[in-house]
Amino acid sequence: MKNPFLVTALCALSFGAAAADTYVIEPTHTYPMFEISHLGFSTTRGGFDKTEGTIVLDMAKKSGSVDITIDATSLSTPVPKLDAHLKNEDFFDVAKYPTITFKSDQLVFEGETLTSVTGDLTMHGVTKPVTLAVTHFVCKDHPMTKKPHCGADAEATIQRSEWGISTYSPAVGEDVKLKIQVEATRQ
Repeated sequence: MKNPFLVTALCALSFGAAAADTYVIEPTHTYPMFEISHLGFSTTRGGFDKTEGTIVLDMAKKSGSVDITIDATSLSTPVPKLDAHLKNEDFFDVAKYPTITFKSDQLVFEGETLTSVTGDLTMHGVTKPVTLAVTHFVCKDHPMTKKPHCGADAEATIQRSEWGISTYSPAVGEDVKLKIQVEATRQ
């Protein structure tokens, strides 16, 4: 004889497990960038060419998690000599700290829209909390692959000295604006 309570419980568990979807970062359409004042004259911009990770979204519960790893050695600007300087001990020290990570389980939604993500940014051997304001968010089937796909733009401003990167401060700006475009495909 079947136990109706057991059947109901198993159905509820399987529904709950299916509610959260895992998305894998699409590396060719994900680009973490930074902007910083150069001696007050102009804004230096750069980014990182290699990013990987996963995003878990439970749209029913308005929750999820983010686990991103940025290859700090992939730092690039339009000036190769500047790339080499930013990678050395004065700034990112990529020989000692080859990755930057962002981990979060604090996603904030307003209705169906993701509005912010608060998590731990680990860079240069230091971990600090950062809140990313999500300025654009969409999930839908990708028009070419026909697979579920999500994309977002996020930004925050951090003070680089909090992560132990203070060379030439304050002449080279203390505030660093982070701008991140991310796309991910559901597994």
